[in-house]
Amino acid sequence: MNSGKTAVCGWLLRPAESYIRWVLGVVLVAAVVRVGLRVPDGGMDNAIVVRAAEAWLDGRSPYADRHFLYLPGAVLAALPQALLPADVVRFLVPAGVTAGLAAGWACALRIHGVPWRSRFAVYGLLGLALGFAPFGHLVELGNWTVGSAVALPFALLLVCRGRWVAAGLVIGAAVAVKPLLAPVVLLFVFARRWRGLGAAVGVPALVSAAAALAMPDPAGFFTRTLPFLLRGEDSFVRLYEASPAAVLARLGVPQTGATLLAGCAAVAGVWCAWRRWRRPGRGGEGDATPARVVECAAMLMLSAFLVSRPSYDHYLLVVLPLLLAGALTPGAAARSPWFWVALVPQVPGFSWPWLEPETRRAFKDAVTLCMLAGTVGWACVAGRGGGDQGGRYPGERRPACDEESPVPVSRAAF
Repeated sequence: MNSGKTAVCGWLLRPAESYIRWVLGVVLVAAVVRVGLRVPDGGMDNAIVVRAAEAWLDGRSPYADRHFLYLPGAVLAALPQALLPADVVRFLVPAGVTAGLAAGWACALRIHGVPWRSRFAVYGLLGLALGFAPFGHLVELGNWTVGSAVALPFALLLVCRGRWVAAGLVIGAAVAVKPLLAPVVLLFVFARRWRGLGAAVGVPALVSAAAALAMPDPAGFFTRTLPFLLRGEDSFVRLYEASPAAVLARLGVPQTGATLLAGCAAVAGVWCAWRRWRRPGRGGEGDATPARVVECAAMLMLSAFLVSRPSYDHYLLVVLPLLLAGALTPGAAARSPWFWVALVPQVPGFSWPWLEPETRRAFKDAVTLCMLAGTVGWACVAGRGGGDQGGRYPGERRPACDEESPVPVSRAAF
């Protein structure tokens, strides 16, 4: 037994002092107020969706704006904002995004059996807010990626409890607004959970069909948005894409070759996820352990980010909290030094040579994306498998700092 590791783990799992919780609250509130004062429309990306809802209210097609890349259900979801005063929206949206990211972090902690009030929970969220640049970017843009950042940890929490159909409903609801979590449906295929798969596919299909019929251009997503995405979007948006297919092309690689390389990397990532799912056995509910579920889902999402167009830095917030929350577990991907090296380009306030212009940020984002994908892929294929320890419900794992000495956590700490 490594008593040093056990002591550190025990310290992290104890309840956080009140002053650090106050510090976290002040930091999050300050970020919301700062964005509310600087951004009059709740964020550039959020404004695109709100304008689409306003266009629908005026009888026009939401897809006339080529930058509206969401499914028809997002138009209906944005209607409340279109009816609210701008002075309310400018503060409500960053507050909602921040609350959503905190909720996603809370679900990720619960998956790994880490107390919400623990030092690890508080310091972890504080570290994301202060030390991970995409966190601030997402709050400032008001991008609806935050819905996926909440839905995925919540759905995986349900999966770990054996509630596959409920998890499918959560994934389906998120996809109905923004199809970012579509790759996760492969998790249901791997597990042969056909009812859950039906829920994940059926909900967005029904919502999109119903919403599309209420619009003047029912097929706008297929006739305007999909061709726009397949062309790689426009020259301005392409500057912010972190996908290797976009970044390699900017470095002089022919577009066909860049797309082929990115596609091969994505296929390799899906294979790694499949290997990770098969490693413990052909499992049912009892085999839906946190390490297995999280690593498999994270690998599927990272594989999609490698090849998808678009692929932005804030997409990483869908998977990073899930991986980071398992850092106290032996064999987790977050235990690898390369996991932390991958995050170095995202430290705010440091200027990298030749990468200072905003339009060159995608090069740093691509490095982080590729290194995270490689780290998680290696953990999936060659992991030690020491992280699937029993917890309070079927498939849950207790956090521990070494395989031989799990640290007990008081139920009152949650």
